[in-house]
Amino acid sequence: MESSGATVLIVDDDPSARRLIEVRLKALGYETAAAGDGQQALEHIQSDPPALVLLDLQMPRMGGLELLQALQRAGIDIPVIVITAHGSVEAAVDAMKAGAYDFLPKPFDPRHLEIVVRKALERTTLVESNRLLRDTLAARTSDMILGESPAIRQAVEVARRAADTNTTVLLLGESGTGKEIFAQSIHRWSPRSERPMVVVNCVALSEHLLESELFGHEKGAFTGAHQTKRGKFELAQGSTVFLDEIGDMPSSLQVKLLRVLQERTIERVGGTRPIRADVRIIAATNRDLDAAVKDGRFREDLFYRLNVVRILLPPLRQRLEDIALLARHFVTKYAAETKRPVQGIAPAALDALLAYDWPGNVRELANLIERAVVLCGRTEIQLEDLALPVMTPDGVVPSAARVEVEEFHGGVKAYKQALIRAALRKAGGNQTQAAEALGLQRTYLVKLLRSLNIREDA
Repeated sequence: MESSGATVLIVDDDPSARRLIEVRLKALGYETAAAGDGQQALEHIQSDPPALVLLDLQMPRMGGLELLQALQRAGIDIPVIVITAHGSVEAAVDAMKAGAYDFLPKPFDPRHLEIVVRKALERTTLVESNRLLRDTLAARTSDMILGESPAIRQAVEVARRAADTNTTVLLLGESGTGKEIFAQSIHRWSPRSERPMVVVNCVALSEHLLESELFGHEKGAFTGAHQTKRGKFELAQGSTVFLDEIGDMPSSLQVKLLRVLQERTIERVGGTRPIRADVRIIAATNRDLDAAVKDGRFREDLFYRLNVVRILLPPLRQRLEDIALLARHFVTKYAAETKRPVQGIAPAALDALLAYDWPGNVRELANLIERAVVLCGRTEIQLEDLALPVMTPDGVVPSAARVEVEEFHGGVKAYKQALIRAALRKAGGNQTQAAEALGLQRTYLVKLLRSLNIREDA
């Protein structure tokens, strides 16, 4: 049988009984630890929590039932299988009421022991996986990377090559460019995909809470720590941890994260025992980490540890070829979610999307399409269903301005003309430089110049 690596604590005052169980469990591939009474077991559990406890009920100092009650009071959630003498049903019932997972009557069959232990450990794994899924489901909207532009294709190619390894990946890009979707995809393509990816937002919590969230804490480590808590790194054993907004991580935690990357171990807050951390780390930020390192706001040694495979996600304004594809995808998605009959986007509305600069990137596009789907009373999104700013002829975009139906054709044309003229002025009339500034191919810019009646020497 393949080794599970799980540690089982055997609690019994009879050394020969402990030895018998230990031999059997080791033959099945489990690690074992032993305690001669409930007090020793409680101290062991508090300092080095096992995956499972096999507990005899009749012991000196502290009996099995007392230990179960002590674990409940301490808030320690570890599966316990009690061993009852002579098939005592009453003792087994009391133990189950006190929190035991199952019981084994003496003398027990080795095969029965194997089945009960395996089921208890499988249940623990399932509970942990469900907890991680609940934690990450709200943040996970989609693991699809959509786009045909050269920039996004290159990013996907690098991500796929990196996915097969345990190498740390650093995702860079503006807010809303899809860094979490890339992280989910890298995890899904990796050998660790059987376990859910764990997501931690490094800017959403205070420094103290973030430390506890990442590394866990021991009972009594600080005021309010009423029970031992395992952190995200510990819960993500064998999986991937996605550290979003890594550029905002406090400097004190940067030191602890560096240790995880260097030594592959963690320590809980208030703990002294190193815990193995078999995790793959993907980090993301919209900050300029190179500048942050130069300014002393981000540790240089941590940056080099994170910056192994670096993937820069392009802003939406540099991948105009993907706007129509993304917009139609969001129409289908939100129409299904909201049960609206919307099936597409009118050409005029699509032109308006193509003319917009998208400072909020893909996230802004998704939000705008969702709003349009909800408010649209037809099967096709029209211009009046959108809420895009209008650029005036002098290139200013009033924040409160909105496209009106009657001014659509002139509004969109004026927006495009103003945008292109401003880029040409800044580039001194150089079309290649203007196209680069706009995130367009030069050939496409030439087409726009002709269709919008803009003189090529503007």
